[in-house]
Amino acid sequence: MTDRRAVHVSITGRVQGVWYRAWTAEEASDLGIDGWVRNRRDGTVEAVFAGVRKDVETMLMLCRSGPPLAWVDRLHIEEYADDVGTGFEQRQTI
Repeated sequence: MTDRRAVHVSITGRVQGVWYRAWTAEEASDLGIDGWVRNRRDGTVEAVFAGVRKDVETMLMLCRSGPPLAWVDRLHIEEYADDVGTGFEQRQTI
């Protein structure tokens, strides 16, 4: 059994224009999580988090609130099997 987990997350609510991406990148980097975050044209924020299971769980808990100006309605979480590389990056909107 491994102590690592990787997840793909879609975050809905008031999550664009409120520094959600930058906040996510900072929090994930502080936790030592690999992956990425980006805005989607449909108004959601999409992210992949990979790392030690407890750190990924902490990141998911943080994402349920987000930065001070955000309002999170829902997190849709799926396990993620693709390689995410190392480090955490903020990607362009798609």
